[in-house]
Amino acid sequence: MATLAQQSYTPKKFDLSGLQGISDNTLQVHFGLYEGYVKNTNLLNEQIAEIVKGGQAQGANPHFAELTRRLGFEYNGMVLHEYYFGNMTKNAGAQPASGLSETLSGSFGDFETWKKDFAAVGGMRGVGWAIAYLDPHTQRVSNHWITLHEDGNVAGFVPLLVMDVWEHAFLLDYKPSERSKYIEAFFANVDWNVVQQRLDAAKAGRAV
Repeated sequence: MATLAQQSYTPKKFDLSGLQGISDNTLQVHFGLYEGYVKNTNLLNEQIAEIVKGGQAQGANPHFAELTRRLGFEYNGMVLHEYYFGNMTKNAGAQPASGLSETLSGSFGDFETWKKDFAAVGGMRGVGWAIAYLDPHTQRVSNHWITLHEDGNVAGFVPLLVMDVWEHAFLLDYKPSERSKYIEAFFANVDWNVVQQRLDAAKAGRAV
Protein backbone atom coordinates (compact mmCIF):
# COMPACT_ATOMS: atom_id res chain seq x y z
CA MET A 1 0.00 0.00 0.00
CA ALA A 2 1.29 3.47 -0.90
CA THR A 3 2.19 5.76 2.00
CA LEU A 4 -0.16 8.72 2.44
CA ALA A 5 1.73 11.96 1.77
CA GLN A 6 1.34 14.27 4.76
CA GLN A 7 2.15 17.95 5.10
CA SER A 8 3.56 19.30 8.34
CA TYR A 9 3.33 23.03 9.04
CA THR A 10 5.69 25.27 11.02
CA PRO A 11 4.43 28.50 12.66
CA LYS A 12 5.57 31.60 10.80
CA LYS A 13 7.25 34.50 12.57
CA PHE A 14 5.97 38.08 12.29
CA ASP A 15 7.87 41.20 13.38
CA LEU A 16 4.99 43.43 14.48
CA SER A 17 6.32 44.99 17.67
CA GLY A 18 5.38 48.66 17.94
CA LEU A 19 2.05 48.71 16.11
CA GLN A 20 -0.27 51.68 16.61
CA GLY A 21 -3.11 50.90 19.03
CA ILE A 22 -2.42 47.15 19.17
CA SER A 23 -0.10 46.33 22.05
CA ASP A 24 2.86 43.97 22.01
CA ASN A 25 1.15 42.08 24.85
CA THR A 26 -1.92 41.47 22.67
CA LEU A 27 0.31 40.32 19.83
CA GLN A 28 2.21 37.85 21.99
CA VAL A 29 -1.03 36.29 23.25
CA HIS A 30 -2.36 36.24 19.70
CA PHE A 31 0.78 34.59 18.32
CA GLY A 32 0.36 31.86 20.93
CA LEU A 33 -3.21 31.21 19.79
CA TYR A 34 -2.06 31.08 16.17
CA GLU A 35 0.62 28.54 17.04
CA GLY A 36 -2.11 26.43 18.62
CA TYR A 37 -3.95 26.31 15.29
CA VAL A 38 -0.76 25.18 13.56
CA LYS A 39 -0.20 22.46 16.17
CA ASN A 40 -3.79 21.21 15.95
CA THR A 41 -3.72 21.24 12.13
CA ASN A 42 -0.67 18.98 12.19
CA LEU A 43 -2.21 16.74 14.84
CA LEU A 44 -5.49 16.33 12.98
CA ASN A 45 -3.69 15.57 9.72
CA GLU A 46 -1.70 12.89 11.52
CA GLN A 47 -4.82 11.35 13.07
CA ILE A 48 -6.75 11.38 9.81
CA ALA A 49 -3.78 9.85 7.98
CA GLU A 50 -3.76 6.98 10.48
CA ILE A 51 -7.46 6.36 9.92
CA VAL A 52 -6.99 6.37 6.15
CA LYS A 53 -4.00 4.04 6.45
CA GLY A 54 -6.10 1.67 8.58
CA GLY A 55 -8.89 1.58 6.01
CA GLN A 56 -11.36 3.27 8.39
CA ALA A 57 -11.99 6.42 6.33
CA GLN A 58 -15.75 6.06 6.07
CA GLY A 59 -18.50 8.63 6.36
CA ALA A 60 -20.27 6.40 8.87
CA ASN A 61 -17.21 6.43 11.13
CA PRO A 62 -18.06 9.18 13.67
CA HIS A 63 -14.42 9.61 14.73
CA PHE A 64 -13.29 10.16 11.13
CA ALA A 65 -16.20 12.53 10.50
CA GLU A 66 -15.53 14.65 13.59
CA LEU A 67 -11.81 14.93 12.90
CA THR A 68 -12.44 15.91 9.28
CA ARG A 69 -14.96 18.59 10.24
CA ARG A 70 -12.63 19.90 12.94
CA LEU A 71 -9.78 20.15 10.44
CA GLY A 72 -11.59 22.91 8.54
CA PHE A 73 -11.77 25.03 11.70
CA GLU A 74 -8.13 24.52 12.70
CA TYR A 75 -6.74 24.78 9.17
CA ASN A 76 -8.58 28.02 8.38
CA GLY A 77 -7.65 29.36 11.80
CA MET A 78 -4.00 28.86 10.88
CA VAL A 79 -4.24 30.31 7.37
CA LEU A 80 -6.39 33.34 8.22
CA HIS A 81 -4.07 34.34 11.05
CA GLU A 82 -1.16 34.23 8.61
CA TYR A 83 -3.07 36.54 6.25
CA TYR A 84 -3.98 38.81 9.17
CA PHE A 85 -0.51 39.15 10.67
CA GLY A 86 0.94 39.35 7.18
CA ASN A 87 -1.15 42.37 6.18
CA MET A 88 -0.03 44.54 9.10
CA THR A 89 3.18 46.54 9.59
CA LYS A 90 4.57 49.13 12.01
CA ASN A 91 5.55 51.22 8.99
CA ALA A 92 2.08 51.55 7.49
CA GLY A 93 1.04 54.17 4.97
CA ALA A 94 -2.29 55.95 5.09
CA GLN A 95 -3.52 55.08 1.60
CA PRO A 96 -3.15 52.16 -0.82
CA ALA A 97 -1.19 52.41 -4.05
CA SER A 98 -2.98 53.56 -7.19
CA GLY A 99 -3.54 50.05 -8.58
CA LEU A 100 -5.29 48.80 -5.46
CA SER A 101 -7.18 52.07 -5.02
CA GLU A 102 -8.49 51.85 -8.58
CA THR A 103 -9.67 48.26 -8.04
CA LEU A 104 -11.47 49.20 -4.82
CA SER A 105 -12.98 52.28 -6.45
CA GLY A 106 -14.13 50.20 -9.40
CA SER A 107 -16.15 48.04 -7.02
CA PHE A 108 -17.36 50.63 -4.48
CA GLY A 109 -17.11 53.99 -6.23
CA ASP A 110 -14.19 55.21 -4.13
CA PHE A 111 -11.73 54.05 -1.50
CA GLU A 112 -13.53 55.65 1.46
CA THR A 113 -16.83 53.93 0.60
CA TRP A 114 -15.06 50.57 0.47
CA LYS A 115 -13.32 51.29 3.78
CA LYS A 116 -16.58 52.23 5.51
CA ASP A 117 -18.22 49.05 4.22
CA PHE A 118 -15.30 46.89 5.38
CA ALA A 119 -15.37 48.54 8.83
CA ALA A 120 -19.14 47.98 9.02
CA VAL A 121 -18.68 44.28 8.27
CA GLY A 122 -16.01 44.03 10.96
CA GLY A 123 -18.28 45.84 13.43
CA MET A 124 -21.09 43.29 13.19
CA ARG A 125 -22.04 41.41 16.36
CA GLY A 126 -20.41 38.05 16.91
CA VAL A 127 -16.93 36.61 16.58
CA GLY A 128 -15.33 36.08 13.22
CA TRP A 129 -13.39 37.79 10.45
CA ALA A 130 -13.88 40.61 7.97
CA ILE A 131 -12.27 39.81 4.63
CA ALA A 132 -12.03 41.80 1.40
CA TYR A 133 -11.99 39.29 -1.44
CA LEU A 134 -11.20 39.63 -5.13
CA ASP A 135 -13.41 37.71 -7.54
CA PRO A 136 -10.78 36.64 -10.10
CA HIS A 137 -13.44 36.31 -12.82
CA THR A 138 -15.01 39.76 -12.52
CA GLN A 139 -11.99 41.53 -10.94
CA ARG A 140 -14.36 43.05 -8.40
CA VAL A 141 -13.79 43.29 -4.65
CA SER A 142 -16.44 42.38 -2.08
CA ASN A 143 -16.35 42.40 1.73
CA HIS A 144 -17.51 39.34 3.66
CA TRP A 145 -18.16 38.23 7.22
CA ILE A 146 -16.58 34.88 8.07
CA THR A 147 -18.13 33.10 11.03
CA LEU A 148 -15.56 31.26 13.18
CA HIS A 149 -12.87 30.47 10.56
CA GLU A 150 -14.45 28.25 7.97
CA ASP A 151 -18.04 29.42 7.42
CA GLY A 152 -18.56 32.07 4.75
CA ASN A 153 -15.36 31.82 2.70
CA VAL A 154 -16.26 32.11 -0.98
CA ALA A 155 -14.83 29.32 -3.14
CA GLY A 156 -12.34 30.65 -5.67
CA PHE A 157 -12.24 34.19 -4.27
CA VAL A 158 -8.83 35.54 -3.21
CA PRO A 159 -8.33 37.23 0.20
CA LEU A 160 -6.79 40.69 -0.18
CA LEU A 161 -7.25 42.12 3.33
CA VAL A 162 -8.02 40.04 6.40
CA MET A 163 -9.06 41.46 9.78
CA ASP A 164 -9.52 39.32 12.88
CA VAL A 165 -12.48 40.50 14.96
CA TRP A 166 -12.50 37.73 17.53
CA GLU A 167 -12.33 39.45 20.92
CA HIS A 168 -8.88 38.00 21.66
CA ALA A 169 -7.56 40.30 18.91
CA PHE A 170 -8.30 43.42 20.96
CA LEU A 171 -9.63 42.63 24.45
CA LEU A 172 -6.37 43.47 26.25
CA ASP A 173 -6.37 46.91 24.62
CA TYR A 174 -10.07 47.79 24.32
CA LYS A 175 -13.36 46.99 25.99
CA PRO A 176 -15.73 44.60 24.17
CA SER A 177 -17.90 47.62 23.33
CA GLU A 178 -14.90 49.43 21.79
CA ARG A 179 -14.43 47.22 18.76
CA SER A 180 -14.64 50.30 16.52
CA LYS A 181 -11.47 51.66 18.17
CA TYR A 182 -9.69 48.40 17.41
CA ILE A 183 -10.84 48.59 13.78
CA GLU A 184 -9.40 52.12 13.56
CA ALA A 185 -6.13 50.80 15.01
CA PHE A 186 -6.12 47.94 12.52
CA PHE A 187 -6.45 50.36 9.58
CA ALA A 188 -3.60 52.45 11.00
CA ASN A 189 -1.36 49.38 10.67
CA VAL A 190 -2.44 47.95 7.31
CA ASP A 191 0.45 47.11 5.01
CA TRP A 192 -1.09 48.29 1.74
CA ASN A 193 1.98 47.09 -0.16
CA VAL A 194 1.20 43.51 0.89
CA VAL A 195 -2.45 43.94 -0.11
CA GLN A 196 -1.30 45.28 -3.49
CA GLN A 197 0.99 42.26 -3.89
CA ARG A 198 -1.92 39.91 -3.20
CA LEU A 199 -4.01 41.75 -5.79
CA ASP A 200 -1.22 41.61 -8.39
CA ALA A 201 -0.64 37.90 -7.73
CA ALA A 202 -4.37 37.14 -7.99
CA LYS A 203 -4.60 38.92 -11.32
CA ALA A 204 -1.56 37.00 -12.55
CA GLY A 205 -2.96 33.72 -11.27
CA ARG A 206 -0.25 33.25 -8.66
CA ALA A 207 -0.34 32.56 -4.93
CA VAL A 208 1.30 34.91 -2.43
